[in-house]
Amino acid sequence: MTTVRLPKVSVAIPVYNGESHLAETIDSVLAQSWDDFELIICDDRSTDGSLDVAASRADGRIRILRNDRNLGFGGNWNRCLAATQGSYIKILPQDDLLHPDCLSKQAEVLESDAAGEVALVFCARAIVGPSGKSHLTRRLSGKTASYTGAGLAKLTARKGTNPIGEPGAVLFRRTAARAAGPFNGARPFVIDIDYWLRLLKHGRAVYLPDVLASFRVSRGSQSVRMVRHQASEFRAFLTEMKDSGLYPLSNGDVTMGGLTATLNGLGRSIFYRLTIGPAS
Repeated sequence: MTTVRLPKVSVAIPVYNGESHLAETIDSVLAQSWDDFELIICDDRSTDGSLDVAASRADGRIRILRNDRNLGFGGNWNRCLAATQGSYIKILPQDDLLHPDCLSKQAEVLESDAAGEVALVFCARAIVGPSGKSHLTRRLSGKTASYTGAGLAKLTARKGTNPIGEPGAVLFRRTAARAAGPFNGARPFVIDIDYWLRLLKHGRAVYLPDVLASFRVSRGSQSVRMVRHQASEFRAFLTEMKDSGLYPLSNGDVTMGGLTATLNGLGRSIFYRLTIGPAS
């Protein structure tokens, strides 16, 4: 009997009309110094040339899937999650980038954790514009550090934003994902931090201060399209987390988080205008 060897890492790119930057995103995965991975591209019935871009990359580690129908933002993320086979998983948005040592440095943390106590690894990341020019760096602290879910939940409320980072900055353990279940697409702006905190009920997080990923801000970015709804979604998310008892948040945490999220939203609007220009 032939034994099929599964990849150690699965990178999955959910795609919908992403031809503008998809080639660069795919190439950033293929250029990784860690080569034990599969790359899954899940196309959600794109009407542009996304499928042609994906098919133009000839590499045996790539699998291209096309949904039978449009599943929407959260549905396609869950299609990606279900298609993965690796021990460690990364969801990579269609216009973001991995730096060459991203998988290597993050997978090494999980590989060295024989007891499986680390549910996810996250890193500092660059914020880049449509052309790829770096505008700023988002960091959590100045050194490698370990965090509990409760600690990061409190930090999330205090900062009024996602302190762990966008999906490209996170590599998580398959066993934790099985325990956490699928992504919740009800509130797209918080789909990632909601999932990270659910994963962290099944282990801790390790932060790497190295800039290992880039988050792109462009006219087609999901975060830019959602800017008007970000603060309200964040307040609703904090309220739901408190009421569910997932982590021990107080009414004061929710109030502070809502106020800070509103200020963050104003700041993002200004940054987006300076970076990509006013909305058309």
